[in-house]
Amino acid sequence: MEWRDEGIVLSSHRHGESAAIITLLTRGYGRHAGLVRGGMGRRLRGVYQNGNQVTATWRARLEEHLGSFTCELVTNHAAWLLDEPARLAGLSSACALMETALPEREPHEDIYEDFLTLLSGLEGEGWAAAYVQWEMNLLADLGFGLDLSACATTGATEGLAFVSPKTGRAVSVTAGKPYRDKLLTLPVFLTRSGTVVPSLQDMEQGLALTGFFLRRHVFAPHHRDEPPARARFVDRMRGMSTLSGMSGKSET
Repeated sequence: MEWRDEGIVLSSHRHGESAAIITLLTRGYGRHAGLVRGGMGRRLRGVYQNGNQVTATWRARLEEHLGSFTCELVTNHAAWLLDEPARLAGLSSACALMETALPEREPHEDIYEDFLTLLSGLEGEGWAAAYVQWEMNLLADLGFGLDLSACATTGATEGLAFVSPKTGRAVSVTAGKPYRDKLLTLPVFLTRSGTVVPSLQDMEQGLALTGFFLRRHVFAPHHRDEPPARARFVDRMRGMSTLSGMSGKSET
C-alpha cells in the first residue's frame, strides 16, 4: 500500500529512541498517522513541528496498518510564529482541535483548505479574528454551523446581539433582551466580517461562543473534553493587553 499527498502536521510523539508517530491532516486521506524513523532526531525534528506543511508518502504492507511516512518540508509555518506566543498557542489549539474532532482517515478537503487559510491568517494583523472565524468554519464543516444571518424570532438582519444555545441561531438585541441571561453573546465582528476591528472582549466572547458549541456537538457526544491546548490559548488571550501589533510584544 502506498500513496502520496500534501499534508499539515497536527502532532508528533516520540516512539522508541528516535522515531516518532506523526499525525497529518492530508488533503485526500484526512487525518492520518504514520511512523517516521528518526523523526525525533536533530535532522528531522524541525520538519515535524505542528502546522508545518509537507508533502508526504505513506507506505504499509496492509491498509489497516499504521505504516510509515516519508515527508519533505514545503512551508515552515511554525518557524514564523516562534517569537509570537499567542499566535503559536492559537496554532497549537487548532491542531489539537482537529486531532480530537476529526475521524481518522476520512477526507475533509474543506477543513484542509480552511486550515491553510488559518495558517496564513495567523501571520497577519487580524490573526485573532481569523482564528475565531476558523472555529466557526470548523463547526460548519462538521455539520454544526451557526446561523447568524438573521434574528430567529423577528427575521431582522440588523442589531443581532445574541445566539440561542439551543438552536445556534442569532437573536436581535430587542428580541433577546428579556432572555439575555440564557443567551450567548454574539460579538459584532462575526456578523460584519472585515468591517469591524474586534476588541479583546470581542475575542473572548467569540471564543466562548464557538467553545460552547464545540463542547456540545463535537466533544460531548464522544465523551471527550476540550483539548488542553485550546484552554491554554483562551487563557493566554485573556492575559493579553491588546490585539494590535505583534502578539509577543502586546502581552503584559
